[in-house]
Amino acid sequence: MHPAGLAAAAAGTPRLPSKRRIPVSQPGMADPHQLFDDTSSAQSRGYGAQRAPGGLGYPAASPTPQAAFLADPVSNMAMAYGSSLAAQGKELVDKNIDRFIPITKLKYYFAVDTMYVGRKLGLLFFPYLHQDWEVQYQQDTPVAPRFDVNAPDLYIPAMAFITYVLVAGLALGTQDRFSPDLLGLQASSALAWLTLEVLAILLSLYLVTVNTDLTTIDLVAFLGYKYVGMIGGVLMGLLFGKIGYYLVLGWCCVAIFVFMIRTLRLKILADAAAEGVPVRGARNQLRMYLTMAVAAAQPMLMYWLTFHLVR
Repeated sequence: MHPAGLAAAAAGTPRLPSKRRIPVSQPGMADPHQLFDDTSSAQSRGYGAQRAPGGLGYPAASPTPQAAFLADPVSNMAMAYGSSLAAQGKELVDKNIDRFIPITKLKYYFAVDTMYVGRKLGLLFFPYLHQDWEVQYQQDTPVAPRFDVNAPDLYIPAMAFITYVLVAGLALGTQDRFSPDLLGLQASSALAWLTLEVLAILLSLYLVTVNTDLTTIDLVAFLGYKYVGMIGGVLMGLLFGKIGYYLVLGWCCVAIFVFMIRTLRLKILADAAAEGVPVRGARNQLRMYLTMAVAAAQPMLMYWLTFHLVR
């Protein structure tokens, strides 16, 4: 065709827009015209995948070993069995302890007040003025010490023992003989003698076959009252020398002897009278000798544990 015809045909035909080929980005490939990578879609897909199993928009927590252990029925049975064994062991220990030392009754021996302590101390120093030595009972149970001055308690013996150790340390310090070892020896000696006394009395009561309501704690209380007189003797010895020591300790020794005789005879000899034992019988004589021996041992120990503290 002639070139002029071709130009006329081209002029009569409308021109179509040119199609530019746009490269299709493959998955995982960044857009070549994009300056930065778009990570929002990936993060949203990742967060969505994590939130879906947990629910409420929180990721699901993996179970801990403790939770997995507690969820095991075998472990639950083992824990229940262990708890029952521990409870049975505690009950067995409580029963065995209460057989020798009635722990549950200790509250009775510390049920004191200020008025009782003052009256009891007056009774220990002046037992000659006291008339009624019977322990009061309420429905076959002795009343609390704060209501009856004749009832034994552990408050005064415990406080008297601690005070005796402190006074002994003071006496040793005034003589330039104080040392922790010597003070510990003084306290341990007093405890050892008290233990020997209790064991000897229990053995004697068993050999003499005395049916009495005296318990081990009662004996500790009665035997611990001698520390009150020992404190008075040592203090007077520090203030007035040997003369003050012997005068006050002698008075306290006689007072504790009378106190023990009048207290223990109601515990030991009263049961003999209730059993119908003759007053001049052999068994009753043994009980009287036992009461006298216990009372006489108190002044001897009071002197033995204090004479070296006063010079």
